[in-house]
Amino acid sequence: MSGLLPVAEALARILAGATPVEAETVPIQAAAGRTLAQDVHALRTQPPFATSAMDGYAVRAADVAGAGPDAPVRLRVTAVSAAGHGARGPVGPGEAIRIFTGAPLPEGADTIVIQEDTSTEGDAVLARAGNPPGRHIRGSGLDFREGDRLLAAGERLDGWRVALAAAGGHPTVSVRRRPRVAVLATGDELVRPGEPAAWDQIVASNGLALAAMAETAGAEAIDLGIAGDRFADLKAAIGRARDARADLLVTLGGASVGDHDLVQSALVRQGLDLGFWRIALRPGKPLMHGRLGPMAVLGLPGNPVSSVVCGLLFVHPLIRALLGDPEAGADRSEPALLGRDLPANDGRQDYVRARLDTAPDRLPVVHPAERQDSSMLSVLARSEALLIRAPHAPAARAGDPCRILRLDRSL
Repeated sequence: MSGLLPVAEALARILAGATPVEAETVPIQAAAGRTLAQDVHALRTQPPFATSAMDGYAVRAADVAGAGPDAPVRLRVTAVSAAGHGARGPVGPGEAIRIFTGAPLPEGADTIVIQEDTSTEGDAVLARAGNPPGRHIRGSGLDFREGDRLLAAGERLDGWRVALAAAGGHPTVSVRRRPRVAVLATGDELVRPGEPAAWDQIVASNGLALAAMAETAGAEAIDLGIAGDRFADLKAAIGRARDARADLLVTLGGASVGDHDLVQSALVRQGLDLGFWRIALRPGKPLMHGRLGPMAVLGLPGNPVSSVVCGLLFVHPLIRALLGDPEAGADRSEPALLGRDLPANDGRQDYVRARLDTAPDRLPVVHPAERQDSSMLSVLARSEALLIRAPHAPAARAGDPCRILRLDRSL
């Protein structure tokens, strides 16, 4: 396969031209799913004071040192400390303060006797167990201290990261704006879902997959619709992408060299600086990459599986790079074992649709689907992983080690 760009080099070239988009400030309540533009440092210490980790009684460890089931220690209860209603008075010798989980530890107390190890007697408590100092106490700063870096630029904010930023005292965070990804399907043979189709037409489905992939990667998807196999239609669609100030234009179909494959020519007429096209990949050889002014362009094949695989390998990482994610180009493959014999591979890197047999304490076993045609979305929808076969890989036997890329349904 001379002249075809290796997959790894293609990805490296695509990401090399990716400059993170601008930052914006959003309320913490609206930050889920966004990508941080700046590190987040704690504005406060958490917890800001020592707290009780259990319901019970705050006492001095020295007072209950000899306590046991048959030798309870009687302590006078002087106050109650609850979360948001801390007891300010100190604990003196022979005293206890009733305390609840999350409440501030009173001055003078250095341990907690849990509720299960006590009984009450009037205004006193009988402690039936002794504890060393520090037992059932969360010290000030146990989680983090003021000034600590809580989150790094480039991290994507899921629910618990949002919670961490909020706990650190941040009502707002600086995040990358959502990159604008324009998706254009091409071809006279395509109609939208629900529209009447002629006998020689099919429903356009790839654009829905790529738009969903863009949104879940953190971008804003812009539907440019379907452009027919005419330069005027393609020019108008490219104009709509520019008017929308798209950061990335993803075209589907028409990137090859047939008489009706006009996308590359149309883009060149509009000023495309072509980076490369055609890579050593199956499915997805006719992949095109370039720039149209400030807008990156990825031209994906028209076959549904080819476009989805190219989306996973190139569109998703590019969006993450535009968001400033330092792990955008990281290898997400993992080891597995072959479930059946495979013949030698040719000069293209192959991504074989497959299901997985998983069990605890062993590598997953990958079972390639019998039919791998790049038009078959049904096979892809039932697959759980892509088996990665390197160019010129020799014949392999069941049980041999291999690499897989799990199909994350959130993408």
